[in-house]
Amino acid sequence: MQWIASGLGGYLTGRLRTKWVGAHTHEVFFRDTANGFVTWALATVVGATVVAAAASSLVGAGAHAAASMAAAAAQGAANSAQHAQVGAYDVDTLFRSTQPEANASSADARAETTRILSRGLTTGDVSAADRGYVAQLIAARTGISQSDAERRLDDVAAQLNAAEAKARQTADTARQAAAKASILTALSMLIGAFIACAAAALGGQERDLHP
Repeated sequence: MQWIASGLGGYLTGRLRTKWVGAHTHEVFFRDTANGFVTWALATVVGATVVAAAASSLVGAGAHAAASMAAAAAQGAANSAQHAQVGAYDVDTLFRSTQPEANASSADARAETTRILSRGLTTGDVSAADRGYVAQLIAARTGISQSDAERRLDDVAAQLNAAEAKARQTADTARQAAAKASILTALSMLIGAFIACAAAALGGQERDLHP
């Protein structure tokens, strides 16, 4: 569509211009192509302005909501800044029991295990101490042996790592696709500029042949 629009705009620009009187043939060709290029550039600027205006309206709508959320977040951060470096995982390690079966509830064990696995994804692996502790929790609540619990934990950790790797691969693929789209868009714009110039020159020839 961009090429067709460039061609039509360039042709009309060259065709509707008044005849260049007293100018050399090469000068006429240059002026026609220059007018075609200016037409393409003006259309590109107008199109970009329309797209930017639409995008800014959407961003403005989200900015108001983001500002309200940021204000609330800033207030909460000010109240808890002194505790910013303390995480739930760090607190969990302080209250770990040497007898996991004596913990308060299964829900607490599940929540703590979730935090341990989340930290493992962040750091790249579950530490040996965390691995042994979670295996004890699993064994205490499922009735399986310690070795079976460790194997079950390894299977879950492998699945989580695979999911994270897939998510990273998807993000990389999206970035590569965006880069390719940017390159193709720039190439398409250059081709559109050439088409506009050539169409303007063709329109100029038609103008001179049929004054």
